[in-house]
Amino acid sequence: MCNSSGKSETGNCVRKTRGRSMESKVRDNIEYTLIRSSRKTISLQLREAGEKGMIGKDRVSGEPGQTGKGDVTVIVRAPRHMALRDIDAFVERHRSWIERRTAQLAQARQNKRVISDREREEGIRAAKEQIPRRVAYFARQMGVTYGRITIREQKTRWGSCSSKGNLNFNWKLMLMPEEILDYVVVHELAHRREMNHSERFWTIVAEMLPDYRERRRRLKEWGRRV
Repeated sequence: MCNSSGKSETGNCVRKTRGRSMESKVRDNIEYTLIRSSRKTISLQLREAGEKGMIGKDRVSGEPGQTGKGDVTVIVRAPRHMALRDIDAFVERHRSWIERRTAQLAQARQNKRVISDREREEGIRAAKEQIPRRVAYFARQMGVTYGRITIREQKTRWGSCSSKGNLNFNWKLMLMPEEILDYVVVHELAHRREMNHSERFWTIVAEMLPDYRERRRRLKEWGRRV
């Protein structure tokens, strides 16, 4: 049984959902979340606390927590029947990478920009003026429609698109270069044609922004600053 903290008395907690199982593991002081599914390869991901949606993920071994540092979660995705000893060995082989990236992320948090109330007010005002214009421009280029546009200060997302076509954007995009804002706008409008992140979805994004991978990388970097 899992308690409210997500762990059992034995230190492991197994949850099953949509054909996947998820459990907490510890390998020589590295705590990680193990997700088993029908995938064929094993992968490792670091995720900062509160990270979700579009803000970046650090990956190893071609695919995608907690190191005991409190603010970074280690996520291991593995084939359903892979032996635990092989999974632990995989984590151990990447120990130095995990520790190095955890330290880098901690340093980035220390350097995070402090936003004043005045900056916030001005940023929200600018977002309400500029983002709808960029949405309208790219919607015409992409041949899609959309519903309501809402400007917020989400902690875990830069943008989102509902099944009804309503769009949400984080005002802090105003603190970033315009090409990053455009990437987020195009990303969300692409969901008007594909409500997923399939190959077809990324093809739609690439049609508008051939360099979207570079913009996505820069979004991750800027996201840690603001």
